[in-house]
Amino acid sequence: MADASRAARPSSSSRKARPRTSTTASPADAGRNSQPTSRPASQTAAKRRRHSKGSEKMSETIAFIGLGAMGLPMASNLVRKNFSVIGFDLDQGKLDKLVALGARPASDVAAAVRDATVVITMLPAPPQVREVILGGEGILAGLRPGALVIDMSTVDPQTTDAVAAACLEKGIAFVDAPVGRLVSHAERGESLFMVGASDEGFARAEPMLNAMGTTVHRCGPEGAGTRMKIVNNYLAVIGAQLTAEAILLGTKLGLPVDVMKAVSGGTTATNGQFQINFATKVLKGDTAPGFTIDLAHKDLMLALSAAAQQRLGLPVGLAAAGALGAARGGAYAQRDFSALLDYACDIAGVTPPRLPD
Repeated sequence: MADASRAARPSSSSRKARPRTSTTASPADAGRNSQPTSRPASQTAAKRRRHSKGSEKMSETIAFIGLGAMGLPMASNLVRKNFSVIGFDLDQGKLDKLVALGARPASDVAAAVRDATVVITMLPAPPQVREVILGGEGILAGLRPGALVIDMSTVDPQTTDAVAAACLEKGIAFVDAPVGRLVSHAERGESLFMVGASDEGFARAEPMLNAMGTTVHRCGPEGAGTRMKIVNNYLAVIGAQLTAEAILLGTKLGLPVDVMKAVSGGTTATNGQFQINFATKVLKGDTAPGFTIDLAHKDLMLALSAAAQQRLGLPVGLAAAGALGAARGGAYAQRDFSALLDYACDIAGVTPPRLPD
Protein backbone atom coordinates (compact mmCIF):
# COMPACT_ATOMS: atom_id res chain seq x y z
CA MET A 1 0.00 0.00 0.00
CA ALA A 2 1.08 3.53 -0.46
CA ASP A 3 0.59 7.18 0.49
CA ALA A 4 -1.13 9.14 -2.21
CA SER A 5 0.12 12.70 -2.06
CA ARG A 6 3.35 10.95 -1.19
CA ALA A 7 1.71 10.89 2.23
CA ALA A 8 -1.60 9.04 2.17
CA ARG A 9 -2.04 5.36 1.46
CA PRO A 10 -4.36 4.08 -1.27
CA SER A 11 -6.54 1.12 -0.30
CA SER A 12 -6.06 -2.55 -0.52
CA SER A 13 -10.98 -3.92 0.57
CA SER A 14 -18.17 -19.20 -9.26
CA ARG A 15 -21.38 -17.45 -9.62
CA LYS A 16 -23.06 -16.39 -12.86
CA ALA A 17 -22.94 -12.68 -13.57
CA ARG A 18 -25.98 -10.99 -12.12
CA PRO A 19 -28.32 -9.02 -14.35
CA ARG A 20 -27.48 -5.36 -14.36
CA THR A 21 -29.73 -3.60 -11.89
CA SER A 22 -30.23 0.03 -11.05
CA THR A 23 -32.47 1.36 -8.32
CA THR A 24 -32.92 4.98 -7.47
CA ALA A 25 -34.14 7.05 -4.57
CA SER A 26 -35.51 10.50 -5.19
CA PRO A 27 -33.19 13.06 -3.59
CA ALA A 28 -35.85 15.73 -3.37
CA ASP A 29 -37.15 14.71 0.04
CA ALA A 30 -34.64 12.03 1.03
CA GLY A 31 -33.25 13.70 4.14
CA ARG A 32 -30.29 12.28 5.99
CA ASN A 33 -32.52 10.30 8.35
CA SER A 34 -35.35 9.44 5.96
CA GLN A 35 -35.77 6.14 4.13
CA PRO A 36 -35.31 6.57 0.38
CA THR A 37 -37.74 4.78 -1.89
CA SER A 38 -36.16 2.37 -4.39
CA ARG A 39 -37.59 2.06 -7.85
CA PRO A 40 -36.33 0.66 -11.18
CA ALA A 41 -34.28 3.01 -13.34
CA SER A 42 -36.44 4.93 -15.78
CA GLN A 43 -36.53 4.35 -19.53
CA THR A 44 -34.77 7.68 -19.88
CA ALA A 45 -31.92 6.39 -17.73
CA ALA A 46 -31.80 3.20 -19.80
CA LYS A 47 -31.55 5.24 -23.00
CA ARG A 48 -28.83 7.32 -21.38
CA ARG A 49 -26.87 4.18 -20.54
CA ARG A 50 -27.13 2.94 -24.12
CA HIS A 51 -25.97 6.30 -25.40
CA SER A 52 -23.10 6.31 -22.89
CA LYS A 53 -21.60 3.18 -24.43
CA GLY A 54 -20.39 5.40 -27.24
CA SER A 55 -19.78 9.09 -26.85
CA GLU A 56 -19.67 9.47 -23.05
CA LYS A 57 -17.05 6.75 -22.69
CA MET A 58 -14.64 8.55 -24.94
CA SER A 59 -15.34 12.05 -23.62
CA GLU A 60 -14.25 11.44 -20.01
CA THR A 61 -10.66 11.14 -18.87
CA ILE A 62 -10.61 9.29 -15.54
CA ALA A 63 -7.90 9.59 -12.91
CA PHE A 64 -8.09 6.51 -10.68
CA ILE A 65 -6.29 6.96 -7.36
CA GLY A 66 -5.86 3.95 -5.06
CA LEU A 67 -5.04 0.65 -6.76
CA GLY A 68 -5.37 -1.73 -3.83
CA ALA A 69 -7.17 -5.06 -3.66
CA MET A 70 -10.45 -3.51 -4.85
CA GLY A 71 -9.15 -0.45 -6.70
CA LEU A 72 -6.94 -2.29 -9.17
CA PRO A 73 -9.67 -4.58 -10.55
CA MET A 74 -12.10 -1.65 -10.66
CA ALA A 75 -9.68 0.48 -12.68
CA SER A 76 -8.77 -2.52 -14.84
CA ASN A 77 -12.41 -3.00 -15.83
CA LEU A 78 -12.65 0.65 -16.87
CA VAL A 79 -9.60 0.22 -19.11
CA ARG A 80 -11.03 -2.99 -20.59
CA LYS A 81 -14.28 -1.14 -21.36
CA ASN A 82 -12.29 1.46 -23.36
CA PHE A 83 -12.40 4.32 -20.90
CA SER A 84 -9.38 6.61 -20.87
CA VAL A 85 -7.73 6.00 -17.47
CA ILE A 86 -4.79 7.64 -15.69
CA GLY A 87 -3.67 5.58 -12.71
CA PHE A 88 -1.83 6.45 -9.53
CA ASP A 89 -0.70 4.44 -6.52
CA LEU A 90 2.54 4.50 -4.57
CA ASP A 91 2.78 0.74 -5.07
CA GLN A 92 4.60 0.75 -8.39
CA GLY A 93 3.81 -2.91 -8.99
CA LYS A 94 0.07 -2.23 -8.87
CA LEU A 95 0.45 0.75 -11.17
CA ASP A 96 2.49 -1.31 -13.62
CA LYS A 97 -0.30 -3.90 -13.85
CA LEU A 98 -2.82 -1.21 -14.78
CA VAL A 99 -0.46 0.39 -17.30
CA ALA A 100 0.07 -3.01 -18.94
CA LEU A 101 -3.66 -3.03 -19.74
CA GLY A 102 -3.48 0.35 -21.44
CA ALA A 103 -3.78 2.99 -18.70
CA ARG A 104 -1.47 5.98 -18.45
CA PRO A 105 0.70 6.25 -15.31
CA ALA A 106 0.95 9.33 -13.10
CA SER A 107 3.83 10.18 -10.78
CA ASP A 108 1.64 11.77 -8.08
CA VAL A 109 -1.87 13.02 -7.36
CA ALA A 110 -1.31 16.38 -9.04
CA ALA A 111 -0.11 14.73 -12.24
CA ALA A 112 -3.02 12.26 -12.19
CA VAL A 113 -5.73 14.92 -12.03
CA ARG A 114 -4.12 17.53 -14.28
CA ASP A 115 -5.93 16.34 -17.43
CA ALA A 116 -8.80 14.49 -15.76
CA THR A 117 -12.49 15.28 -16.09
CA VAL A 118 -13.38 12.57 -13.55
CA VAL A 119 -11.43 11.42 -10.49
CA ILE A 120 -12.23 8.11 -8.77
CA THR A 121 -10.72 7.41 -5.37
CA MET A 122 -10.61 4.16 -3.44
CA LEU A 123 -8.65 4.75 -0.23
CA PRO A 124 -8.47 2.89 3.08
CA ALA A 125 -9.80 5.29 5.71
CA PRO A 126 -11.02 8.84 6.46
CA PRO A 127 -7.55 10.41 7.05
CA GLN A 128 -6.34 9.30 3.61
CA VAL A 129 -9.52 10.49 1.91
CA ARG A 130 -9.28 13.92 3.53
CA GLU A 131 -5.59 14.30 2.69
CA VAL A 132 -5.77 13.05 -0.89
CA ILE A 133 -8.89 15.03 -1.82
CA LEU A 134 -8.73 18.10 0.43
CA GLY A 135 -4.98 18.43 1.11
CA GLY A 136 -2.85 21.29 -0.14
CA GLU A 137 -1.46 19.14 -2.96
CA GLY A 138 -4.57 17.02 -3.26
CA ILE A 139 -7.23 16.48 -5.87
CA LEU A 140 -9.24 19.68 -5.39
CA ALA A 141 -6.08 21.78 -5.55
CA GLY A 142 -5.54 20.75 -9.17
CA LEU A 143 -8.94 19.75 -10.52
CA ARG A 144 -10.80 22.17 -12.77
CA PRO A 145 -14.41 23.30 -12.16
CA GLY A 146 -16.92 21.15 -14.00
CA ALA A 147 -15.10 17.94 -13.14
CA LEU A 148 -16.56 15.04 -11.13
CA VAL A 149 -15.15 13.29 -8.05
CA ILE A 150 -16.39 9.78 -7.26
CA ASP A 151 -15.21 8.49 -3.89
CA MET A 152 -15.61 4.72 -3.49
CA SER A 153 -13.86 4.56 -0.10
CA THR A 154 -15.58 3.44 3.10
CA VAL A 155 -15.47 6.40 5.48
CA ASP A 156 -17.54 8.17 8.12
CA PRO A 157 -20.43 10.46 7.10
CA GLN A 158 -18.58 13.55 8.36
CA THR A 159 -15.71 12.93 5.93
CA THR A 160 -18.05 12.41 3.00
CA ASP A 161 -20.05 15.52 3.87
CA ALA A 162 -16.87 17.61 4.17
CA VAL A 163 -15.60 16.40 0.80
CA ALA A 164 -19.00 16.98 -0.84
CA ALA A 165 -19.14 20.55 0.50
CA ALA A 166 -15.59 21.31 -0.63
CA CYS A 167 -16.34 20.00 -4.12
CA LEU A 168 -19.54 22.07 -4.35
CA GLU A 169 -17.62 25.19 -3.33
CA LYS A 170 -15.20 24.65 -6.22
CA GLY A 171 -17.90 23.90 -8.79
CA ILE A 172 -17.02 20.20 -8.90
CA ALA A 173 -19.70 17.49 -8.80
CA PHE A 174 -19.39 14.83 -6.10
CA VAL A 175 -20.68 11.26 -5.89
CA ASP A 176 -20.08 8.81 -3.04
CA ALA A 177 -20.23 5.25 -4.38
CA PRO A 178 -18.80 2.73 -1.91
CA VAL A 179 -18.60 -0.85 -3.09
CA GLY A 180 -20.37 -4.04 -2.07
CA ARG A 181 -19.37 -7.67 -2.66
CA LEU A 182 -15.92 -9.24 -2.70
CA VAL A 183 -12.62 -8.81 -4.54
CA SER A 184 -13.54 -11.81 -6.71
CA HIS A 185 -16.66 -9.94 -7.84
CA ALA A 186 -14.62 -6.80 -8.56
CA GLU A 187 -12.25 -8.83 -10.72
CA ARG A 188 -15.17 -10.13 -12.78
CA GLY A 189 -16.82 -6.70 -13.03
CA GLU A 190 -19.71 -7.83 -10.81
CA SER A 191 -19.51 -5.29 -8.00
CA LEU A 192 -22.44 -3.56 -6.35
CA PHE A 193 -22.44 0.18 -5.72
CA MET A 194 -24.28 2.17 -3.05
CA VAL A 195 -24.57 5.65 -4.49
CA GLY A 196 -25.23 9.08 -3.03
CA ALA A 197 -25.59 11.71 -5.74
CA SER A 198 -27.55 14.54 -7.29
CA ASP A 199 -29.51 13.77 -10.44
CA GLU A 200 -26.74 15.28 -12.57
CA GLY A 201 -23.94 13.54 -10.69
CA PHE A 202 -25.69 10.18 -10.88
CA ALA A 203 -26.32 10.48 -14.63
CA ARG A 204 -22.67 11.23 -15.25
CA ALA A 205 -21.26 8.55 -12.93
CA GLU A 206 -23.64 5.74 -13.93
CA PRO A 207 -21.85 4.62 -17.14
CA MET A 208 -18.58 4.23 -15.23
CA LEU A 209 -20.23 2.36 -12.39
CA ASN A 210 -21.92 0.04 -14.89
CA ALA A 211 -18.51 -0.67 -16.42
CA MET A 212 -17.21 -1.83 -13.03
CA GLY A 213 -20.24 -3.65 -11.67
CA THR A 214 -23.61 -5.23 -12.31
CA THR A 215 -25.76 -3.54 -9.66
CA VAL A 216 -26.13 0.16 -8.88
CA HIS A 217 -28.36 1.29 -5.99
CA ARG A 218 -29.00 5.00 -5.76
CA CYS A 219 -29.55 5.45 -2.04
CA GLY A 220 -30.30 9.18 -1.97
CA PRO A 221 -28.42 12.50 -2.25
CA GLU A 222 -24.71 13.03 -1.66
CA GLY A 223 -23.68 11.17 1.50
CA ALA A 224 -26.39 8.49 1.32
CA GLY A 225 -24.05 5.93 -0.25
CA THR A 226 -21.57 6.26 2.61
CA ARG A 227 -24.34 5.90 5.17
CA MET A 228 -25.67 2.79 3.45
CA LYS A 229 -22.18 1.27 3.30
CA ILE A 230 -21.78 1.69 7.06
CA VAL A 231 -25.01 -0.23 7.62
CA ASN A 232 -24.10 -2.88 5.05
CA ASN A 233 -20.63 -3.50 6.47
CA TYR A 234 -21.99 -3.60 10.00
CA LEU A 235 -24.06 -6.60 8.92
CA ALA A 236 -21.19 -8.14 6.95
CA VAL A 237 -18.56 -7.86 9.67
CA ILE A 238 -20.83 -9.09 12.45
CA GLY A 239 -21.91 -11.90 10.12
CA ALA A 240 -18.30 -12.94 9.68
CA GLN A 241 -17.68 -13.08 13.43
CA LEU A 242 -20.95 -14.95 13.99
CA THR A 243 -20.11 -17.44 11.24
CA ALA A 244 -16.64 -18.04 12.68
CA GLU A 245 -18.11 -18.79 16.10
CA ALA A 246 -20.81 -21.08 14.67
CA ILE A 247 -18.32 -23.11 12.62
CA LEU A 248 -16.02 -23.37 15.63
CA LEU A 249 -18.88 -24.65 17.76
CA GLY A 250 -19.96 -27.18 15.14
CA THR A 251 -16.40 -28.38 14.66
CA LYS A 252 -15.99 -28.86 18.41
CA LEU A 253 -19.26 -30.84 18.38
CA GLY A 254 -17.87 -33.13 15.68
CA LEU A 255 -19.85 -31.86 12.68
CA PRO A 256 -18.21 -31.77 9.22
CA VAL A 257 -18.07 -28.23 7.86
CA ASP A 258 -19.64 -29.23 4.53
CA VAL A 259 -22.65 -30.59 6.41
CA MET A 260 -22.97 -27.36 8.40
CA LYS A 261 -22.78 -25.34 5.18
CA ALA A 262 -25.42 -27.44 3.39
CA VAL A 263 -27.90 -27.48 6.27
CA SER A 264 -27.62 -23.78 7.17
CA GLY A 265 -27.83 -22.91 3.48
CA GLY A 266 -31.34 -24.33 3.40
CA THR A 267 -32.70 -22.54 6.46
CA THR A 268 -33.13 -18.96 7.61
CA ALA A 269 -29.72 -19.29 9.26
CA THR A 270 -28.07 -18.94 5.86
CA ASN A 271 -25.78 -15.98 5.21
CA GLY A 272 -23.36 -14.80 2.58
CA GLN A 273 -20.36 -15.18 4.84
CA PHE A 274 -20.74 -18.95 5.23
CA GLN A 275 -22.10 -19.67 1.75
CA ILE A 276 -19.84 -17.35 -0.29
CA ASN A 277 -16.98 -15.64 1.52
CA PHE A 278 -15.86 -18.35 3.93
CA ALA A 279 -16.62 -21.05 1.34
CA THR A 280 -14.27 -19.51 -1.22
CA LYS A 281 -11.62 -18.18 1.16
CA VAL A 282 -10.74 -19.54 4.60
CA LEU A 283 -12.56 -22.88 4.19
CA LYS A 284 -10.41 -23.46 1.11
CA GLY A 285 -7.26 -22.56 3.05
CA ASP A 286 -6.97 -19.11 1.43
CA THR A 287 -6.60 -16.23 3.88
CA ALA A 288 -4.79 -13.85 1.51
CA PRO A 289 -6.40 -10.47 2.07
CA GLY A 290 -9.32 -9.37 0.00
CA PHE A 291 -10.78 -7.40 2.89
CA THR A 292 -8.52 -7.54 5.92
CA ILE A 293 -9.49 -8.07 9.54
CA ASP A 294 -7.89 -4.69 10.23
CA LEU A 295 -10.18 -2.94 7.73
CA ALA A 296 -13.20 -4.91 8.94
CA HIS A 297 -12.51 -3.61 12.46
CA LYS A 298 -12.22 -0.08 11.07
CA ASP A 299 -15.59 -0.36 9.33
CA LEU A 300 -17.24 -1.80 12.43
CA MET A 301 -15.94 1.12 14.47
CA LEU A 302 -17.38 3.53 11.88
CA ALA A 303 -20.79 1.97 12.51
CA LEU A 304 -20.41 2.13 16.29
CA SER A 305 -19.32 5.76 16.08
CA ALA A 306 -22.29 6.64 13.86
CA ALA A 307 -24.60 4.88 16.33
CA ALA A 308 -23.12 6.76 19.27
CA GLN A 309 -23.72 10.08 17.49
CA GLN A 310 -27.35 9.05 17.04
CA ARG A 311 -27.58 8.00 20.71
CA LEU A 312 -28.11 4.36 19.73
CA GLY A 313 -26.79 1.29 21.50
CA LEU A 314 -25.51 -1.60 19.35
CA PRO A 315 -24.65 -4.30 21.91
CA VAL A 316 -23.96 -7.04 19.36
CA GLY A 317 -21.65 -4.68 17.50
CA LEU A 318 -19.77 -3.86 20.68
CA ALA A 319 -19.20 -7.56 21.36
CA ALA A 320 -18.00 -8.15 17.80
CA ALA A 321 -15.68 -5.14 18.04
CA GLY A 322 -14.01 -6.73 21.06
CA ALA A 323 -13.40 -9.94 19.14
CA LEU A 324 -12.07 -8.18 16.05
CA GLY A 325 -10.00 -5.83 18.17
CA ALA A 326 -8.23 -8.84 19.69
CA ALA A 327 -7.78 -10.51 16.28
CA ARG A 328 -6.19 -7.42 14.75
CA GLY A 329 -3.66 -7.17 17.56
CA GLY A 330 -1.31 -9.75 16.08
CA ALA A 331 -0.51 -11.79 13.00
CA TYR A 332 -4.13 -12.00 11.83
CA ALA A 333 -4.57 -8.26 11.25
CA GLN A 334 -3.65 -8.34 7.55
CA ARG A 335 -5.38 -11.62 6.73
CA ASP A 336 -8.74 -11.82 5.02
CA PHE A 337 -11.59 -11.25 7.45
CA SER A 338 -12.81 -14.81 6.84
CA ALA A 339 -9.67 -15.77 8.81
CA LEU A 340 -11.64 -14.81 11.92
CA LEU A 341 -12.44 -18.54 11.83
CA ASP A 342 -8.76 -19.52 12.04
CA TYR A 343 -8.23 -17.00 14.83
CA ALA A 344 -11.16 -18.39 16.83
CA CYS A 345 -9.90 -21.95 16.28
CA ASP A 346 -6.39 -20.92 17.29
CA ILE A 347 -7.64 -19.56 20.61
CA ALA A 348 -9.74 -22.67 21.24
CA GLY A 349 -6.98 -25.10 20.29
CA VAL A 350 -9.07 -26.54 17.44
CA THR A 351 -7.71 -27.48 14.02
CA PRO A 352 -9.38 -25.10 11.55
CA PRO A 353 -11.87 -27.02 9.39
CA ARG A 354 -11.68 -27.01 5.60
CA LEU A 355 -14.19 -27.91 2.92
CA PRO A 356 -13.35 -31.05 0.96
CA ASP A 357 -11.98 -30.52 -2.55
